[in-house]
Amino acid sequence: MAPARTVRALLAAAGLLACAPALACSRPLNMVSEEWPPYSFTNEENLQTGLDMDMAKAILKEAGCTLVTAPPLPAVRRQLLFERGEFDLMLSATDTPERRRIARFSNAYRHETVALFALARDYPRYAGINSMPAVLRGQAAVLAPRVGWYGADFAHAAPGLRAGGRLHEFGSFEQGMRMFGAGRAPLIMGDRAAILYEAQRQRLALRQLPFVLQQAPVHLMLSRASTTEDDLARINAAIGRLEKSGALQALRARYGVR
Repeated sequence: MAPARTVRALLAAAGLLACAPALACSRPLNMVSEEWPPYSFTNEENLQTGLDMDMAKAILKEAGCTLVTAPPLPAVRRQLLFERGEFDLMLSATDTPERRRIARFSNAYRHETVALFALARDYPRYAGINSMPAVLRGQAAVLAPRVGWYGADFAHAAPGLRAGGRLHEFGSFEQGMRMFGAGRAPLIMGDRAAILYEAQRQRLALRQLPFVLQQAPVHLMLSRASTTEDDLARINAAIGRLEKSGALQALRARYGVR
């Protein structure tokens, strides 16, 4: 893997090439691309698209900012580089006090729902589970994303599940769904739209358990180490204008997401 200095140099060079004559933001904003359909993925034309990617492009264009994308990196490495200011922007972020030490958060641009699912054929066995404490009291193992914030209830239950050998983590929803289909655990947790998208792609019939872990707004997350309050203000103003015009709602509707 290239050293962080090399990554920064490549991104800076790409930013200079892509830079408009006069930027509204303090610098080109760079981010590592992600394969997280339907929010961010590479299409058949080898272009980065998806709901969050399309919304970020629209917001940054409206703000007068340049977006530069780098190739994907492992989630833990991506997080470390973000904290250091080696890249500037992350999509689909939940605003938490802990993250505010290292990041600035834009106004919300959509909402997410985090839930638990079982295979449709197994649903009657788990239909009585109506909370994360109920999951913890039971015996079922859970598949969950390795990185991310999925609500206080999951955060409280995760140590107990892990200690009991009942928490199995995955790096991508494609990997997680393959583990789920192979019977690694009877329950899978994560962003509702991402799970249903991947389940459909892998032809697995799922049913959502009768509760949600989190329903929350999501934001663009900017590194405190490399961005300014002025950058954030310009982005928030752009979000406001695009919401007022209906442009962001049209993008959400295109993907069937609130």
